Amino acid sequence: MRLTPRPDAPDDLASLRAEIDRIDAEMHALLIQRGTIIDRLIAAKRTSASGSAFRPGREASMMRRVAERHRGLLPLDTVEGIWRVIIATFTWVQAPFQVHADVSGGDAPMRDSARFHFGFTVPYRPHPTCAAVIEAVAASRGDLGIFRLGAAVSGTAWWEGLVGAGRPKVIARLPFIERPTHPAGTPVLVVANPLDDPAAAQRDWVLHATRVEVWTEEGTRALQDLYGEVVARAEGGEGPRLLLAVPGGVGPRQLREALERAGAGPSSLDEIGSHAARFRV
Repeated sequence: MRLTPRPDAPDDLASLRAEIDRIDAEMHALLIQRGTIIDRLIAAKRTSASGSAFRPGREASMMRRVAERHRGLLPLDTVEGIWRVIIATFTWVQAPFQVHADVSGGDAPMRDSARFHFGFTVPYRPHPTCAAVIEAVAASRGDLGIFRLGAAVSGTAWWEGLVGAGRPKVIARLPFIERPTHPAGTPVLVVANPLDDPAAAQRDWVLHATRVEVWTEEGTRALQDLYGEVVARAEGGEGPRLLLAVPGGVGPRQLREALERAGAGPSSLDEIGSHAARFRV
């Protein structure tokens, strides 16, 4: 006799749905528990040295662990987005901040990046120029600014607004987890006022603003020999102005000497921040 499959019994469906409800309740309870720990963290900071709530190195490590342990049918996009909203929102709870975005290259990709990485609780403020973003961050107590990589290659050297003690500095590059199909894959740099705790920074990659009289293939090769890259370039009357990224183990003296040997000796070389290494899946 041939048996035909029968649909799941109602009792089986009910038990599965009950299991989902139980898991949902547990996840919510864990978020509430996380909130109580944040309350204690805020209280501890008020009784000790206060500092910025941003911990770029810790955030990058958390996102790397999320990607490494993820499995199952739930897309990584969803999991990453959930964790980013949790991290950003609890950071905002500790010390409210806004995200200022340069939208000179278009608002949509910047808004997508801001909403994916910081959620909807954190206010989003678009600005017409990079300079306006930098000044908004500089005038704030703890806001962030985001800039689309490559958007200023033929424009102004916006990164020079980060030069100098007390000026905003790069603290992250987003997305932390890179892949070709990322829903908010526009590469952006994040800037903030100098972190109170230098140990909170992640120095896998260090960024330098530099000016040179001429930039040739020899300069490019010298930079590549240090495993570095030109992140952005702007042309000026006195020669190219470059934003360079080199591994954290490459010091400014080593970088300057390599460029001088290549005939691209910089007239200025200033560190303007750092970020975690990109994690690709």
